[in-house]
Amino acid sequence: MAKTRYTLDDWNAVRERLRLGDTVRGAAEACGVNRGAVLRWSHMGEPPDWMVAPMGYEVDPEGPAPAGRSAGQRLSFEDRAYIAAMSSQGCGPAEIALKVGVHRTTVARELARCAEGAYDPREAYLDARRRARRPKARKLEEGRLRGHVASKLALLWSPRQISMRLREEFPDEEEMRVSHEAIYQALYVQGRGSLRQEVAVEQALRSGRKRRAPRSRLPARARGRSWVEGCGISERPPEAADRAVPGHWEGDLVVGGDMASCLVTLVERRTRFLVARRLMAHDTKTVVDLLVEMCAEVPGAVRDGLLSTLTWDQGCELADAARFTLETGVKVYFCDPHSPWQKGTNENTNGLVRQYFPKGTRFSEVSDEDVRAMQDQLNGRPRETLGWKTPAEALQSELANANRAMTA
Repeated sequence: MAKTRYTLDDWNAVRERLRLGDTVRGAAEACGVNRGAVLRWSHMGEPPDWMVAPMGYEVDPEGPAPAGRSAGQRLSFEDRAYIAAMSSQGCGPAEIALKVGVHRTTVARELARCAEGAYDPREAYLDARRRARRPKARKLEEGRLRGHVASKLALLWSPRQISMRLREEFPDEEEMRVSHEAIYQALYVQGRGSLRQEVAVEQALRSGRKRRAPRSRLPARARGRSWVEGCGISERPPEAADRAVPGHWEGDLVVGGDMASCLVTLVERRTRFLVARRLMAHDTKTVVDLLVEMCAEVPGAVRDGLLSTLTWDQGCELADAARFTLETGVKVYFCDPHSPWQKGTNENTNGLVRQYFPKGTRFSEVSDEDVRAMQDQLNGRPRETLGWKTPAEALQSELANANRAMTA
């Protein structure tokens, strides 16, 4: 008659019969185990927990350590029993690790599993098995943390921005911590992207591409662009290149789907602060007039500290750069041909702008209030390169430093 309460010896006997090629029926009859139990055990990698609890672990610490472990293999119950025996003899993690054949930090973690008392290999073994079970409960399945993350995603913050900002906003609440990878998992993996559906996020890369596009390998070509002569990016002051001081800007156009309307975007290199304005045309006179107007909006007391240079590509919309410099005092420098990364801050920011106004958007159908809301949201996002400050906070800090220098 089949037993109703099995032991680890039964488990080992059944697994050995199955390993040798016996059938479920044959293993059950040979070991005196119910066929249903043998069938369940055939699909299990380890014995059930209730078999582990009564396991004995009398080990001679002076004897040989368990053999047959391969590099990177998880600790077995026999390994843990040997760790317990050596620990009870007063051996330290380094000595135990050398004997068992693992790293000393592995032994230290094992001993920490039973911090309340003496190390129990059975308790440690069961704890390790519980932690290894999948799937695990996700931190973003529900609760206050999920709501907070969803609200920031709705503002188009990136997962890394959210993760790092949580540490500052909730410094004493461990439950309000989540890695950026966990947010990506919630967006694109678990529950078929339930969080993405909740906040209507449709793509992982802001550019919409599935992978990064390589830089252009086209050689630079000489062109008849007189406005570029003597204003190449190699002539730009060194302090602009290393972002040592504020006041150096990068600019470009974000052209609409009608190929006429556009946004003029200016980004300050040190603080990543964005200023954007809408235009219905992008001929040279219209663009330069708007740039002059935007510079005039900067208070005169801080203009010298905030407006020094402007880096642009070689587009003809800034062919009248000389007039812009004459009216504002801001020197314009132009990137090399086919080298948009030379004003990478602006290129990156224009990618963020496309989150709000995708390609094909007609800016004639967009209000100035929409543009201002986009600008304020981007200036309110924390940035890793700014130590998780926002561009608005970074600019305000620079203004405060400039005011202190003027009054000193």
